[in-house]
Amino acid sequence: MSQLALNIEHRDAAGFCLSINTEITLTGVTALFGPSGSGKTTLLNCIAGLRPDITQASIVFAGEAWQQNNSHAEPWKRSVAYVFQDARLFPHMSVAQNLQFAAAHAVTKAPDIAPIARWMAIEALMDRSPDSLSAGQQARVAIARALMRAPELLLLDEPLANLDRSAARECLACLARINKENDLPMLYVSHQIEEVSTIADHIVLMDKGQIHQQGPLLELASKLDTQLAEDDGAASLLAVEVASRDQDYGLTELKVDGQSLWVAGDGHTGSTRRLRVPARDVSVCREKPQGSSIQNILPVTLQEIRQLSNAHCLLRLQLSQQCLLARITRRSLEDLKLKTGDSLYAQIKSTALLGDTL
Repeated sequence: MSQLALNIEHRDAAGFCLSINTEITLTGVTALFGPSGSGKTTLLNCIAGLRPDITQASIVFAGEAWQQNNSHAEPWKRSVAYVFQDARLFPHMSVAQNLQFAAAHAVTKAPDIAPIARWMAIEALMDRSPDSLSAGQQARVAIARALMRAPELLLLDEPLANLDRSAARECLACLARINKENDLPMLYVSHQIEEVSTIADHIVLMDKGQIHQQGPLLELASKLDTQLAEDDGAASLLAVEVASRDQDYGLTELKVDGQSLWVAGDGHTGSTRRLRVPARDVSVCREKPQGSSIQNILPVTLQEIRQLSNAHCLLRLQLSQQCLLARITRRSLEDLKLKTGDSLYAQIKSTALLGDTL
């Protein structure tokens, strides 16, 4: 566990202001999340030492001052590695040579190539040139090259931005493997909440150059007073255990707070997984419905109500230890005469079983 202390005040020529004074405890994957233009990449560049023009800043990582106003450690002297949106591989070098180059410039003793190639699933690519690789393969090689620097902090700036869905899933699986097998903190920039939901342990919410909230992702995802709740893709994240598999119907049974949920997908029995439940796919009713095509119906308690607009409201529904979000119309709220403390039934229309990230 490493501490990152930030105190930055800067206004650029275009008028954008980055104003941050906070400490971030880095363990696992920490997502910097917010809309485009909120300052996520600018902040990452400051941490990496790529913004020497920002002089009113203090950046201290694990007790080491990387910047104290005009005292500025050069990027190569910081124990970080940076993965950009584009792979930026050396075109005249093979995959193996790209990795060896990074190893020669490692912050400390470089790791062995073999385990990193295995984690990133690039063993068969070592003799290939970068221009012969797909976008997904290039992204995995870029991450492997970053790891060969033996960094103490890995910075990733929307590394999946140029990938199709299949390649992005492969890359996320590789990053999850690294997260599981290594004590390497990562700062991961994204404005895609589905992506963040899969990989992040903690989240830092940014907007207009400021940090508004930070904390464990599973905790903040179920709150109503965050940027996440205001997003059209608002969803709750549940920690679940894979209980059984129904091969005939291609369904997996999950246990959440002692109750069963059935989802499409597969999982290893006994493993702990993360389940993303979009708020728009949850409805509520006062009586348990009979003869419904929706099979995931759970008893809940209405804990909190937030009006999002003139048309819609967001409900926070307590299971036992965890919470669901439901996005309903104001008309439904009034027709059902809903109030906090009501005992209800939540109908879950669809779910998304995410990777082994817990």
